[in-house]
Amino acid sequence: MSRTGRSASRVDPYGLAFGQAGPAEVLRRLDLLVNRRLDGVLQGDYRGLVPGHGTEPGETRRYQPGDDVRRIDWNVTARSLDAHVRETIADRELETWVLLDQSPSLDFGTALYLKRELALIALAGVGFLTARAGNRIGAVLAGGSDRPEVLPARRGRSHLLTMLHRAATTPTPAASASASAPGASVGRTELGAAIERLSALHRRRGLAVVISDFLAADDWSRPMTRLAARHETLAIEVIDPRELELPAVGVLTLVDPETGRRREVQTSSAKLRARYAEAATAQRATIASHLRASGADHLVLRTDRDWLKDLIRFIALRRERAAHISRSKP
Repeated sequence: MSRTGRSASRVDPYGLAFGQAGPAEVLRRLDLLVNRRLDGVLQGDYRGLVPGHGTEPGETRRYQPGDDVRRIDWNVTARSLDAHVRETIADRELETWVLLDQSPSLDFGTALYLKRELALIALAGVGFLTARAGNRIGAVLAGGSDRPEVLPARRGRSHLLTMLHRAATTPTPAASASASAPGASVGRTELGAAIERLSALHRRRGLAVVISDFLAADDWSRPMTRLAARHETLAIEVIDPRELELPAVGVLTLVDPETGRRREVQTSSAKLRARYAEAATAQRATIASHLRASGADHLVLRTDRDWLKDLIRFIALRRERAAHISRSKP
């Protein structure tokens, strides 16, 4: 994987050696890291990465304020003339599908990792934590091509490693375009269409994970809402600090990796940097608002932060919330 744009002064604290070791060695180190540092910390009574409701029908009870209205059992409600929700119990087997965004906008990174590398780390973390005890995991790799690549959901460690190796070695859209015609546009990724594809493949209720920077120009919020209405859904947003603020380094040439458009910006202007930071903050707030409205859980991973600590903190907060809701119900 390319190390272009990354600061040479920053050292990966986990020694994953992106850009130095081959994909197989990177995945081996990720496997050891996840199993040693996360296994037993995040796994307990829950079958998946995100604790929450099960998917097999259970008993019904009266609706309580705060209950998910999507779990209302309309048949029982109609017979009793009182709103009822149906509890669910955990499956013995969890099916997980992951959408990995491999669009050109992820070929960027100025800190510990490229965004593409951090997205692969997120995929590996989800995979190693859920593809166990007979659980099935599949993936949709959405890049610059018209049709996403589908890796069917299967059981087993060998399948997971094959899936991760495929994700790690798939040529990036930017590299493919450069090889065929240097400087050419690689095209935008239709994230909404990729989410629809994931939803069509994920027929059994389970866990759905979307890993992206969510910078796609198309409307992905509606497909995300439909996906979250059926599955426990986790959105992992990958961010680089330079996307939030510009450094004062004089004239800077910016290139849109998806269209090839170039623009020179005078970063010495404090007003310009302030406007950029304001617009970036508003953009991220809009993304967070859309994800929150969809009903998906939202995890932010940054290329300049410890992704392992962020992941553990997210799971701990999610579990505390689930436990609080469970205690508050009669």
